[in-house]
Amino acid sequence: MVRNAASTQSLRDSMADVNISSPPNIRTTQQRAPPSPPQTSSDASDGRVVNLHAATPLYGGDEYTKMLMNRIATGEATIEEHARWAEHVAMVKSKPSASVHNDSNNGFRHSAVYSLVHSTPPHTTTPNEQQAGLTQSNHALQDYQMQLMLLEQQNKKRSLLARQEEDHMAVPRVKGLPQMQPQVDMPGYASHISMPGRATTLEDYHTELMMIEEQNRQRLVMAANSPAKDILDSLDLDASLNGRSDETPCYRNGVMPPISRITSNDLKRLQRRGAREGAAAQATAEAVRFKQATRKNAAPYCEPFCKFLTDNPTVFHAVDAIKKDLQDAGFTALSERDSWDIKPSGSYFVERNGSSLIAFTVGANYKSGNGAAILAGHVDALTAKLKPISQVPNKAGYLQLGIAPYAGAPNTTWWDRDLSVGGRVLVKEGDKIVSKLVKLDWPIARIPTLAPHFGAAASGPFNQETQMVPIIGLEGTSTHASSFHNAEPFSQPSLLGGANGPVGSFVHTQPPALVKAIGKALGLSTSTYANMVNWELELFDVQPATVGGLEKEFIFAGRIDDKLCSWAAIQALIESTQSDTDNSSLIKVVGLFDDEEIGSQLRQGARGNFLPATIERAVGSLADHHPTSDLMGRTYANSFLVSSDVTHAVNPNFLGAYLENHAPHLNVGVVVSADSNGHMTTDSVSTALFKRCADKVGAQLQVFQIRNDSRSGGTVGPMLSSMTGIRAVDAGIPQLSMHSIRATTGALDPGLGVLMFVGFLNGFEQVDKEFVE
Repeated sequence: MVRNAASTQSLRDSMADVNISSPPNIRTTQQRAPPSPPQTSSDASDGRVVNLHAATPLYGGDEYTKMLMNRIATGEATIEEHARWAEHVAMVKSKPSASVHNDSNNGFRHSAVYSLVHSTPPHTTTPNEQQAGLTQSNHALQDYQMQLMLLEQQNKKRSLLARQEEDHMAVPRVKGLPQMQPQVDMPGYASHISMPGRATTLEDYHTELMMIEEQNRQRLVMAANSPAKDILDSLDLDASLNGRSDETPCYRNGVMPPISRITSNDLKRLQRRGAREGAAAQATAEAVRFKQATRKNAAPYCEPFCKFLTDNPTVFHAVDAIKKDLQDAGFTALSERDSWDIKPSGSYFVERNGSSLIAFTVGANYKSGNGAAILAGHVDALTAKLKPISQVPNKAGYLQLGIAPYAGAPNTTWWDRDLSVGGRVLVKEGDKIVSKLVKLDWPIARIPTLAPHFGAAASGPFNQETQMVPIIGLEGTSTHASSFHNAEPFSQPSLLGGANGPVGSFVHTQPPALVKAIGKALGLSTSTYANMVNWELELFDVQPATVGGLEKEFIFAGRIDDKLCSWAAIQALIESTQSDTDNSSLIKVVGLFDDEEIGSQLRQGARGNFLPATIERAVGSLADHHPTSDLMGRTYANSFLVSSDVTHAVNPNFLGAYLENHAPHLNVGVVVSADSNGHMTTDSVSTALFKRCADKVGAQLQVFQIRNDSRSGGTVGPMLSSMTGIRAVDAGIPQLSMHSIRATTGALDPGLGVLMFVGFLNGFEQVDKEFVE
């Protein structure tokens, strides 16, 4: 600033009617605010110094702060006053703060920086961001904005001062000021700076104002559109506002230096810094799109995954929970029975049978014929399902339950486990039949073993029909008698009850005690139990998922296969939708299928038409329901499928069962599964492509292949790939004890799966361009 008595007095006179007090939005929280505004005897224009030794913290709306801002802006502040301001800024940064509620009705309304602050959409804080400490970063951003407001006031005064000087000074420069020829390549300012007829002093002031506002604009845009903590940590705010660095002019204590200290080198440094900050903003956006697959980033996914397993013991509960997660993330539910109106940037999901689900997001830049990045897995698990007539003749005073195996369960790992039942129940309500989910939250059943004292009989093999029948109670304690117990086997026709049969015909074919328990869980009264017209119930282990190991490096849980990959895929789609939809030209798809464990032959299985029909309907809608004859062929050819099913981790007690150099470890990363006999879809091209996606997030890929003297399992990959012609790879998360009632995976593995799958969904479009087919 030009320091001379005449200009300073002129500034005081010209600013007499200008309101430069702090806007009401620049306030501290109640924790910082004093009980009442401090009383001062000084005015901003009388030059007297305020007693700074009094315990009077700065407060955005009082006269003390207004006076101090005036004195700092006009260069009249003493060293003590500068120190008091710096002390206040340091104090407020050390305390928690609520966000600033900006008021647009103030003197800053027409400022470029202030407009940016107010036009930036507020950031919605998620629970994960709260855990990461984003509130403290928003507090730092608030205080930074306070300092920017002060700089704006300084610049306004300088502009008025420069105009005052222009009116009273000759065109030649003031003695002692170097001639400056700024060459600033910034849109919107060049013509203003070089306007003929203006005093050079005014040019310099406008240049200086432009420099600060451009720098502040870039920083505020970065702070608004990027994770606040990361951005604020990357910027040395004190150095750039109150100190000197190699890349910024010297603005000591928030006060602009004399114009003679702003050099052409400063302008060049600012240009370089602006370019780097723009690159930093782009790099930050890339970091959000491709969050690295580190242990630190993977760890937070462990707890929510365990909760998902515990809360959703059946396939119906799992699909219902996933639907709620998708709806919370802004996805729109579709019905297969309705016409679809799919739009770019839209996110949707559709279910089939309540046990299969497909979710997808359309990129903002999608064009007809573009491909899809697809994650596919299964959400069913080994279990034992209740027979259609689950009431069986009691033996030795025990109430027992008729069950049927599903995919090999119950096996020997189900003996002596605390079992309960859950699933869906069809209930008649008026003239409608609705589906309701139910689960009993205490163990009701057990399959008892025979003690080894009985010799060979306790060693097996065991008959699943006669020796693995669960007990659910004692006959003497049952409150409901039934004529079914007294009937001779095969003496009665096996009639199937239903809604149109005699009242209560279905419930009369089920154990009365179980009917009562299920009815109460559904909120039915005794008189309305007969409204249950059918059900699909299954057994499940009630023991919750938990972390274990000396360092809590394991997850011990039931139903890991394949709710692990299914959950990770859905979380990845949600995160990808939030971070990459605006950049994407693809359709990103997650398909979760039922019945994989029994061959996928049903309509809700992967061999059904669920996935191709969904993609074809979405693509047709995006083409205004007038697709060309080759549209689906191009779509499938440009697509890629990751068949994401769990695979085998190495078991230290059975190393001889594994192929050398093909035995995955826990807590390392996703596993690519290979099979020379075509049980997996993996080939060299799909492996290389998936590896390039892994590189984008720094993920490690492992490989598994079965020994030649063992048989391989299968996945949904080959059936979906052969049905559509989509390129595919089999890649899943490792676990121990597959098909046991309780299995083991790594505590980091759910997160590593999510991060790898996000890398695929966000990275495939770019990676695919590297491969020529």
